[in-house]
Parts: sequence; structure tokens; C-alpha cells
Amino acid sequence: MLPKPFTWDRTQARAGKFDGKFIIGVLTTGIYCLPSCAARPPKPENVRIVKTEDEAKALGLRACKRCRPDLYYRGEDGNIQLFDGLATRVRAAPDAFAGTPALAAACGVSQTKLGELMRDHAHLAPAAWLRRERVHFAQRALLDGESRVVDIGFEAGFESESVFHRQFLALTRMTPGAYRALKGSSVFLLHLPHGYRAQEILAYHDRDKESPCERVEGHRIFKALQTPDGAGVLEVALEGPGAWCRLHPERNMSRAGAAFVHGAALRMLGLEGDVAGFETRMARDEAMLPMLARRRGMRLPLTATAFDGLCWAIIGQQINVPFAAALRREVLNLAGEKIGAMRAHPDAARVANLTVGDLTARRYSRSKAEYVIGAAEAVASGALDPDAMAAGSAVAAERSLKKIRGIGTWTARYMLLRGAGFADCAPVGDSALATALQKLHRRNDRPEHEEVDRMMRAFAPHRSLATAHLWASLKDAA
Repeated sequence: MLPKPFTWDRTQARAGKFDGKFIIGVLTTGIYCLPSCAARPPKPENVRIVKTEDEAKALGLRACKRCRPDLYYRGEDGNIQLFDGLATRVRAAPDAFAGTPALAAACGVSQTKLGELMRDHAHLAPAAWLRRERVHFAQRALLDGESRVVDIGFEAGFESESVFHRQFLALTRMTPGAYRALKGSSVFLLHLPHGYRAQEILAYHDRDKESPCERVEGHRIFKALQTPDGAGVLEVALEGPGAWCRLHPERNMSRAGAAFVHGAALRMLGLEGDVAGFETRMARDEAMLPMLARRRGMRLPLTATAFDGLCWAIIGQQINVPFAAALRREVLNLAGEKIGAMRAHPDAARVANLTVGDLTARRYSRSKAEYVIGAAEAVASGALDPDAMAAGSAVAAERSLKKIRGIGTWTARYMLLRGAGFADCAPVGDSALATALQKLHRRNDRPEHEEVDRMMRAFAPHRSLATAHLWASLKDAA
């Protein structure tokens, strides 16, 4: 047992700084917890601080079911297991879960605990996550089977045909019938939300005017892609209330090709994020109001594929955007498949086949070349699956990314923000983000990494979109 008196900073404890260093025993409840446990702090006289689980058990204490110190000390994460288990059950039979109470009951936790679980791992409220899973189930059924649209809606768990159509349209920007017609087509229309802002989307995809992989002409975006049906160029024309999407050369898309191209278009146009929730939350923050007023409706565009986002994150480490874009072009020209005058972003196998010498001969440092190729090898071998991250746990995704040599907090969070589309990521370590926070709070000094992390918590659960607004605010100042 640790000597008395023993004090610690509760804010740091909640952030996980002391997990593994000591255990908190609570005599009145008979449990022992990790220092990061989110339960209400007990009275000091009821607390015993011990070093090991054995000491806690010797006091007659059992492991907390909320923070699961028993799993922590076995090297497991109970919350990841809980989230993954629930996701597997919901995806198999979404109609078996009527709403948040049913999800909580399936997990054996309170609705409050379920809310915390979903915020940490899915970056969504439980109801929003369940709605997304129902729509994803319906998407697969529409392309895979021949059941009537209305029957698919009920099988996905929607209570009525009208609710199914409304929520499907909100998430996919297509009606269920139009989505089903994707298979065998090469052209489709995405319905844009009211007040959709195209300027930031176009600017993002036009950030490298020399890129062979993407180009912007007026309100049209051209993106070279490797699809399940072969290489092609996706043209996205933003025309008033809609975005017309066309694949060149024109060919009938397969089921897998249709799902891939539709998903890429949604990602590129930033149509998967919750703008309304963010703006409602930020409207209560006086410091954010000027930025919000300048860019109301702004969305966060993603890379067309998760592997593209991973490469951007690694290449962009500790260098400016123009140089990162130039280095990315080298990979595109070395390994990307040529499609007319453009090149598709190479898949992981093609990048893994490059040598360190290939890249160091083209202005890469040796370490950056090794990091890019090493990450590609991990993806190509199946050790890392960036495509699966968006549907899984954000916590597990960040941990899996950090196991790859050369990937730290900034790289992992940037990948989760831009490549996987998680809503509550703050890329701590980003110099532009720190500068934007300095200007927002009118400070004389730029905040350090830990302070940036603390300051960004004020924007939870929308830290990704808040980051985009903060980055954009630097252009206002310029």
C-alpha cells in the first residue's frame, strides 16, 4: 500500500496519466478502480490507494465494472470489447434494437455509460450510431438482394417507410430506390443539404494544382481512383442543390464498385459529418461566434480512401503543405496507375513494392521513406486495415496506428480525422492548430501540446470540425 498522505491531480488522473501506477480502492462500494475511472469521486476517508491488484483483492475489493481494471492489467480493453461486441450484434440484426435503452440493455450498462462508450469509440451519440448502422445495413441489402425497398427498411429496424426514406436520404444523400439503381450505372446524383458550402471542398481538392491524382475545374472535381471495377476517374459536378457524379470511362458498376464510388464521393464532399450539431454547440461559445459566422455550414472533406489519408498523414509530418504535396506527387508518379493524363493513388501493395532508395532519390528523408513503405507493408499484409477503421472503435484505431513505426499522436489523429472521418479528433502537435488557438484566446504565447489537448476538449464531441474551423481562421488573419 502506498504511504499516506498520497495526493494526485484528478484532471491528469482522468486523462489516464496514472493508470498502471496505482489503484484506487473504495471501501464503501467494495470495488477497486483505475485512476481514470469516470465514476463520481468517493470521499477521501473511504479510499485506499494500493499499488497492485493483489493488494486490492486482499482488502476484499472486486474490479469495477465501469473502468475494468482487471482487463487493463491483463492488457485488454473492456470498453473496446464491449463496443465491438455490440456492433457485431447490431450489424447482424439491427431490427432487434428499438433504440438507446435496448442498446444499453444488450451491453448490461446504464444509458449514461452507453453514451460515454459511444462518444469515446464511435464519436456519436447512441441514437445517431444506431441510425447509421441501420442505414449501412440497408445499403448492403439494397445492392446485394432483390427484396422490396419497404421490406428492407423494416428489416433494418426503421419503424415506417417514411422514416426509412428520410433517414436514408440524410446519410447517403440518395433515396433507397436511387441507391439500388447504382449497380449497373455509371452516373448518379447526390442531393446536397440546404446551404451546402462548396468553396472549402473545392479548395481542399485543389490544394495541389500539379497533382496527377485530382484536379478542380470551376465547380467540378476530378479524382483518379482504383475501384473494384478497375481504375477510373470520378467526376463530381457541384450544380446547385445536387452533385452529379460520373465515372470515366463510362462502364456499368458492379455492386462493390457502386458502393465504393458512392462512398468516395460522400467522403470527398464532406457529407458524412454532423454540421448542425456542431454549430448548435458552438453557438453557445462567444469566442467561436465570429469564426462560425464567417463559415456557417462549412464541412470537413475527407480523402477519397482511407489509405490515401494515411499516406498524407505520414508524408505531411513536420513539413509544410506545399512540400508534402510535392513529396506525395513522387509516390503518385512512381506507383500510381495511369488513367489518361491522370494517375490513381496507388494501393498499399504498390507502395510497399517501392524501395527506400526510390524515395530518398526524390527528396524524401530516409526515415520518412521507411515510415511510408512500412505503413504500406502493414496494410498490404493485413496487419493494419485503414478501411475498417471508420466502422470500428476510434480508441482501437488510434492504438493500432501507433503500433506502426513512425506514427505518433499527430499522425494517428490526422489519419482518423481526414482518412477515417471520426468526428472528435484533435491532432495535438499540429503547429497551425496551436497558432489558431493562440489567436482565438488572444494569448501572447502559443500553447504547448498538453495545453492544446486540454483547450480542444471544450469542442468535444466535435473536435474534428472545430479543428477545420480553427485552421481556416488563420487564413482570415492572413
